[in-house]
Amino acid sequence: MWYWVLIFIFVVFGLGGLRVINQYERGVVLTLGKYTGTYTPGLRWILIIIQRMIKVDMRITTMDVPRQEAITKDNVPVGVNAVVYFKVDRAEDAVLKVENYPYAVSQYALAALRDIIGGVELDTLLTERERIASDIKRVVDTETAPWGIDVTAIKMQDIELPAAMKRAMAAQAETERERRAIIIKAEGEVKAAENLRKAAEILSSVPGGLSLRTLGTIDKLQPDPSKTVLFALPVEIFDGLKSLAEARKKKE
Repeated sequence: MWYWVLIFIFVVFGLGGLRVINQYERGVVLTLGKYTGTYTPGLRWILIIIQRMIKVDMRITTMDVPRQEAITKDNVPVGVNAVVYFKVDRAEDAVLKVENYPYAVSQYALAALRDIIGGVELDTLLTERERIASDIKRVVDTETAPWGIDVTAIKMQDIELPAAMKRAMAAQAETERERRAIIIKAEGEVKAAENLRKAAEILSSVPGGLSLRTLGTIDKLQPDPSKTVLFALPVEIFDGLKSLAEARKKKE
């Protein structure tokens, strides 16, 4: 009967030691607590009780950085949250050199976010968000590289300003829009006046030009019969009438 016991033990150890490693995983094997190798994807076998396998996901991981309060260089408090994208390059280092590497990456990202935001002014933070995110990414990537971690990107999602600062910025933006509108209107008036001046010069240089222009304007008007329309006649008309009167006197 003893050989049935051996067969049973062999089956238990044989089947119990089978492990399936998915394509996106790596298996870090510890033998009696000592690192002995990293298994690639496929069907693998370990000696249970003596060996232990730790699976590590090698895909890009997306991790939210909770909203953090930070003070800019010009002493403006802001609330910032971000997203960190990272992946494991060396599974054995991620297991052996750091405990809970996702949490460690998150804490480094938080510290780097506060430090870099503290070194820039509010205007720079608002206008150069991508550059600041790249600076944070570079710092975190450098610090986590010995753990076998590759930080692929860090994106700053929201920058929350104090309510008083929002009102001040809105008032400033409204003032700027009004200033631009006044400048555009003034430039339009200058161009219109310039065009009118040129038109007047051209009409004045043509005998009877202003009179023809006036008659053309009168012809286009269709006033309401119940209303009275007054026209200002050009001086040229009066000059012409005066000349005709003087010519008649001479004939008489």
